[in-house]
Amino acid sequence: MAWADVVPGGDGTGTETQANVDQKDQKVQAIAGAVVYDTSRNGSGQAAGPVASTTTWTPPACYYAPKYTPARLKAYLEPIWGADSTGYEWDAKQRDHYVNGHPYKDFNKDKTGKGYWWDTYVTPGREADPGALDCTKQIFWVDKGAAPPADVPQAVTPKILAELAYNEIRVPSTQVTLAPEGPTKVNLPTWAWLDGAKFRPVAVTASVPLLNISATATAEPVSLKVDPGTSDAETYPASGVCQIKGGRIGEPYAKGKADEVPPCGVRYLRSSGEGSYPLKATITWKIHWTGSDGDGGDLPDGTFGATQDVVVQEIQSVNR
Repeated sequence: MAWADVVPGGDGTGTETQANVDQKDQKVQAIAGAVVYDTSRNGSGQAAGPVASTTTWTPPACYYAPKYTPARLKAYLEPIWGADSTGYEWDAKQRDHYVNGHPYKDFNKDKTGKGYWWDTYVTPGREADPGALDCTKQIFWVDKGAAPPADVPQAVTPKILAELAYNEIRVPSTQVTLAPEGPTKVNLPTWAWLDGAKFRPVAVTASVPLLNISATATAEPVSLKVDPGTSDAETYPASGVCQIKGGRIGEPYAKGKADEVPPCGVRYLRSSGEGSYPLKATITWKIHWTGSDGDGGDLPDGTFGATQDVVVQEIQSVNR
């Protein structure tokens, strides 16, 4: 465990942010501002990817969390009031706010060790998102053990941490196994299934060690949707949605089942000619969270899919 002698965003009090690298299996806890992510139970592999919400909801693009001690805020702001100033009037308002007691005096130096200045963080990967500009509140003070101001909805809490953890969830690729082996044949059922061992629940924990709060977002696979990639096809079941039962998605093909209707699969009605059809398999993941404060609940379902080329041939017959 490596500890950085900084308050997130500035030099400061020590033992307040961390990054952990397990050299044996290369699992990393990555620092993102004041938030630490434990991804040791996350999905892995080169083809793993993020889930996309099935609704218009998205995880927060910005949030507020501790960033400065009194000394560090002074070291950060005073140079801005000098060479980088936007003008005397702005400088005066800033000094009045943080130094002259309206409402803060001398950067709250008399409260050193009793709280932190909170400021904006942008969620990694969301820098270009318009939502990253939503956190416009001035840097504000929060005493240790006190709740952030009620008028700051983006202030970090276990619920916010759960939403940030959602953004870090990675799930396995959804390339399905198709059988019988070889090119798919027109009008014959093709069985589709996924290796159940790869589709166990995954989880990410987000925490702020400085505040001793955390939340875990857990994603569990619930269904597989098969899109044949052409209207000249039928799916099994007709909806194309295969429910996950007993940890298994679909059923492996066995010799002798070529004419049976698969519990999950597709029947192509037309040859792909010299090309192929882009079959897409998409897993829906149900996501819930639990927080260090005992709170918890559901977050929007997420999906992740992959496309694979399927060659469909006419059955060749010989008349004698």
